[in-house]
Amino acid sequence: MATLTIKGMPDELYARLKDRATSERRSINSQVMVCLERELASRRADSRDILKRARALRRELDLPPLTEEFLRKAKNHGRS
Repeated sequence: MATLTIKGMPDELYARLKDRATSERRSINSQVMVCLERELASRRADSRDILKRARALRRELDLPPLTEEFLRKAKNHGRS
């Protein structure tokens, strides 16, 4: 198993990590492992995929296109 040394960690970040480890009843090392696993396992959003799903949803809901006029009206709605 590999060993990792972190140099130059800001005191504030270390304190937050230590507090989180304590609140979750873990060692600091275990907490670092959990944080890394969560971060590395999370899927990064692909903007093309998000746009594709948004367009499909707009078609499914039969919404009007987002034009400059529509957006301007939406922003000004309720403003006097």
